[in-house]
Amino acid sequence: MKTILEALQDTVKKYPEKIAFAELKKEVTYLEFNNISKNIGTALINYEKKCQPIAIFIDKTINCLASMFGILYSGNFYTIIDTNMPKDRVETILDTLNPFCIITDEINAKKLEIISTSVRTLFYENLIDTTSDEIKLKNIYDELIDTDPAYVLFTSGSTGIPKGTLINHHALMAYSNWFTKTFSITEQTIFGSQTPFYFSMSVSDIFGTIKSGATFHIIPKMFFSFPIRLLEFLNEKKINTIYWVPSALAIVANMKALDEILPTTLEKILFAGEVMPTKQLNIWHKHLPNVMYANLFGPTETTDICTYYIVSRIFADTEPLPIGKHCDNCDVFILKEDGTKANGSEEGELYARGSFLSSGYYNNSDKTKEAFVQNPLNKSYPEVVYKTGDIVKYNEKGELIYLSRRDFQIKHMGYRIELGEIEMNINAIEDIITCACIYEDDKIILYYVSNVVNEEKMATIIKNSLVSYMVPNVINKIEKMPYNANGKIDRSALKQIYKGEK
Repeated sequence: MKTILEALQDTVKKYPEKIAFAELKKEVTYLEFNNISKNIGTALINYEKKCQPIAIFIDKTINCLASMFGILYSGNFYTIIDTNMPKDRVETILDTLNPFCIITDEINAKKLEIISTSVRTLFYENLIDTTSDEIKLKNIYDELIDTDPAYVLFTSGSTGIPKGTLINHHALMAYSNWFTKTFSITEQTIFGSQTPFYFSMSVSDIFGTIKSGATFHIIPKMFFSFPIRLLEFLNEKKINTIYWVPSALAIVANMKALDEILPTTLEKILFAGEVMPTKQLNIWHKHLPNVMYANLFGPTETTDICTYYIVSRIFADTEPLPIGKHCDNCDVFILKEDGTKANGSEEGELYARGSFLSSGYYNNSDKTKEAFVQNPLNKSYPEVVYKTGDIVKYNEKGELIYLSRRDFQIKHMGYRIELGEIEMNINAIEDIITCACIYEDDKIILYYVSNVVNEEKMATIIKNSLVSYMVPNVINKIEKMPYNANGKIDRSALKQIYKGEK
């Protein structure tokens, strides 16, 4: 198969009347979904564009999914824009992308009107009324190759400036093959989706669904504020596989929702996007000991994941969870600061190579050259590898351990310190719901959430659990931890809070 569209067509033949995607009050079969996507694709083909970017300004709905596949059918590639994103950021993305059109729907039309752009707007409701033209669709498909772009996902990076990571069909298919095989994703799989479609984690369950004939339920975002209702939803829909950010799993554990109701159909719990606090994982494992848990790790630049660890033993609350080993068809290696390969338990930066790799950053050749480089260990032939910016090492079991982001590693009081190590130890403290550290003005600043532990008690506990040079200089208890749109802790927001307190 050269594109995911072939996988969709095969699945339609096998399971035409099976539910493919479902919202709270709407669902669509594979045959219906494919027909809608082809209608959209035909409408777009009439504009005579090929391998061009098209922006999607639609909420996390079936309409958004159909637009994605409609764009692929047209021979073009898509970028999904968060409909609640600040105006300036949307405009920055559009300036970089320069799409030939934006697909929106009537619900979001007014939001789009305030965006300063001259890009043509097309309405979903009009596109789906187009009659599918199989000849035009086939002609376009015959011209496609597997290295043509499939989509561009924009990430902030450490600078906060959006970077558009371009993923081609080859990388998408290679990654989907690994994901479905490794986690036994089949037509029996029922996903419960948490992540936004503009976040790379969504690639796994969306395209895993298409490839395997699974069913994909979009969980209403509001349910994550009401964990009991969330778990009831999982049971109502008989969801057996979830792939969530750790923050979402931690909310359920911290609010003791599992004491009230168990998700009885769950078989697989996958997580990625940030460090999974071991204490909260242990709460899940205590209540659901027979479920498979897996820690997936990787950047958008490797489609979604480059290493993974299927949890196979019990970990102490203060023990870091491994990120395991490289995925099949995506190798990794570690380089020390001097550019040589790390040996044994030496730490260094993680590099990734193989078919999962992005083609680079869209309209950003400078950033592409910085991150996608010739393999330093290979002087014999051209081989592009990706510098992840993640600091890792191998443990005594030969498992990769994540230490920190390169930009989270600090030099404090003459010591090199991983902020993630401080967070791991504090998260393990009883009655701590969540925490995060930032480094500003040569100070380690801790923000934490707890219903029980005050700042004075926290200071005492920390002195007894951390070496002196790792003890935070500033300790702030806050009522609610800020999270970004992807569900990760928003460290930029914490820095703004700190600056406001000075």
